[in-house]
Amino acid sequence: MNETRWLNEDEQRMWRRYRDVNQLLELAIERQLQRDAGMSQSDYAVLVSLSEAEGMGLRARQLGAELGWDRSRVSHQVRRMEGRGLVSKGTCAEDGRGTVVSLTEAGAEAIGRVAPMHVEKVRELFIDVVTDEEVGQLTAIYERIIDRIGTVDGITLPG
Repeated sequence: MNETRWLNEDEQRMWRRYRDVNQLLELAIERQLQRDAGMSQSDYAVLVSLSEAEGMGLRARQLGAELGWDRSRVSHQVRRMEGRGLVSKGTCAEDGRGTVVSLTEAGAEAIGRVAPMHVEKVRELFIDVVTDEEVGQLTAIYERIIDRIGTVDGITLPG
């Protein structure tokens, strides 16, 4: 049996600080989106994916893959957003199967209005706190961690 490799004091502090930063950033971004746009991070994620897609639409399956969501979550999220007029659903024109989720005019207007505020909040809370050199260092660290997760657990990011 393998012996547990407990974290030392510095490693434990780093791990807990990472978890704290992640949690606090998520909360701050969620609050900002709710306050400034009346939307959730899930709403924002869907709007970003659709606004960046060719023709501002994606098959529901592809949208789920891009966001790392299961079919049920995509379905519920799209239904809520469709009810608010941000997205619409249609049948895939290529083969008549599958659902295509598209950005509506209201959805395009919403992402156009919210994206600058969101980027400013990300910059204020995260980007502006680190130097250009640290941006490069953190990016390299995050990429190594992402690669390790893919290698060890077989979990990869979409795209």
